[in-house]
Amino acid sequence: MSYSDCLSDLLCGEDSSDIFSGESPECSSDLESHDLVEESSIAGFIEDERNFVPGYDYFSRFQSQSLDASAREQSVAWILKVQACYGFQPLTAYLSVNYLDRFLYSRRLPQTDGWPLQLLSVACLSLAAKMEEPLVPSLLDLQVEGAKYIFEPRTIRRMELLVLGVLDWRLRSITPFSFTGFFACKLDPAGAYTGFLISRATEIILSNIKEASFLEYRPSSIAAAAILCAANDIPNLSLVNPEHAESWCDGLSKDKIISCYRLMQDLVLDDSRRKSTKVLLPRLRVTIRARMRSSGSDSSSSSSSSSYKKRKLNNCLWVDDDKGNSE
Repeated sequence: MSYSDCLSDLLCGEDSSDIFSGESPECSSDLESHDLVEESSIAGFIEDERNFVPGYDYFSRFQSQSLDASAREQSVAWILKVQACYGFQPLTAYLSVNYLDRFLYSRRLPQTDGWPLQLLSVACLSLAAKMEEPLVPSLLDLQVEGAKYIFEPRTIRRMELLVLGVLDWRLRSITPFSFTGFFACKLDPAGAYTGFLISRATEIILSNIKEASFLEYRPSSIAAAAILCAANDIPNLSLVNPEHAESWCDGLSKDKIISCYRLMQDLVLDDSRRKSTKVLLPRLRVTIRARMRSSGSDSSSSSSSSSYKKRKLNNCLWVDDDKGNSE
């Protein structure tokens, strides 16, 4: 038996001449079918995402103050601190908060010095880390970054079981990160800015996760709004109309996306203003003090020089007010 005969037997009925002819197979139909399969998968996520979020009236409980929004904000802030401390993935932090919100919607915690909510936060973070992280700290090591109470591991494990029961063991949640990659490709089909859009959208999602206002939006709307906000940082994409996001996939709500986008944009702008203020104010104060010291030393040497520099200082922003107050 020849070598070619043996080879043809191993090809499972396919034509060996087609394989070794050197011609490239037709892939366009395969790529198109792959895109259709991916879009149908995303549409399925949109259909199922309601099963992995709290009920529609969850946010109204914070508005009516039957649930404490500030206590939730503190718990989420602690989760984000631990996530940053250990370098956990963004999905781990988001899942932790998702478990916490779904639990609080179904069960009411006793109002006792805040320790039940912290125990719940530790248990949710532990479960999320076990789902997503290759290396998970011990339950004692997980309680860092300003934890007010330290719980024994057996207490946390009992809380984990309670959380699992309330969530019906459905931990593989649908989150905004299930959509960001797909939406980024829809906004930027050429792929020139896809990586940046996903990275920036991830930052925006995590930075706003403490805000209870986003609880009335589904993960798909949050993801679309975050991608649109990220596009504002790219000149070539900054003029994209948010209303067009509805066409990215079946099942998206234009009204919800636009409402979430506007809320997110306001919070992003407020955050950037706070950061710029923190940076600029110390520099202004240092500059003012330096100029005032320079003015005082020069005035002792010459009255004419002093009057000249005083007039010069009076033209500098609000230095004149500070100088007047000091006198």
